[in-house]
Amino acid sequence: MAGRQKKIPQGPKPGKGKAARPRGGGKEILFGFHSVYEALRAEKRSFKSVMLSDRRQDSRVEKTQILALEKQIPIKRVSGEALDRMARDSHHQGIVAEVSAFPVKDSRLLLREIHGRSAPFFILLAESIEDTHNLGALIRTGVCAGVDYIIIPKDRSALPSPGVSRSSAGAMEHAPIFQVTNTASLIRSLKNSGAWVSGLDAGGDRDIFQSDFTGNLVLVVGGENKGIRPVVRKECDFIVSIPISGQVNSLNASVAGGIAMYEALRQRQTV
Repeated sequence: MAGRQKKIPQGPKPGKGKAARPRGGGKEILFGFHSVYEALRAEKRSFKSVMLSDRRQDSRVEKTQILALEKQIPIKRVSGEALDRMARDSHHQGIVAEVSAFPVKDSRLLLREIHGRSAPFFILLAESIEDTHNLGALIRTGVCAGVDYIIIPKDRSALPSPGVSRSSAGAMEHAPIFQVTNTASLIRSLKNSGAWVSGLDAGGDRDIFQSDFTGNLVLVVGGENKGIRPVVRKECDFIVSIPISGQVNSLNASVAGGIAMYEALRQRQTV
């Protein structure tokens, strides 16, 4: 894929580049082994405490305890009932943590980060993915498939919550996630910075296996019910689709996104 001619992006004004935070304040309750353990490893959040079941001492509880102690984080042994209340009866596996909110960055900082890169960038834009399981699965696949940046709209979308972290099996804790207010405007800025934008939609006129996913790429994966919104769709350079055979004519959003991301990875590894 030939690169676009880059224009120098305008960075955020002074004082405007602070990380955005999910709704619900600056503190969260993480639950489950993978979410808590990967958050400890990633070191993106501050920890107030790690709470472990007073009745469990399996390998996962032990690994979490060892890592928390290494990082000098207070550990509390509490009852299963107390963990149930904190995790709102979600499956916590005897492990809960009080942490700061996940540090989502303002999308304007993304333009600064991609400016001057020597290697082509790969961006996943999760467009109006409202289901936390789908968003978590997309984020996990993105982390595994070499995506450099993940963009999530501020509105009409699931946010990087503890539930999304759980659904991503903790991969969200390592992900570079940016939040955008005006998706169409950001896409135009990314195109000015040399990106080609491919929207993934069942009604696309290009097969993903016949499409060029090398170079600076933005892959837009639409929401579960309505797909890519028209205002975003018209900003895409291409609309691509996955060939379907059989009696079902569409794929789950996270499955479709995963197939497309790995096709992009395959192509980018062979360039």
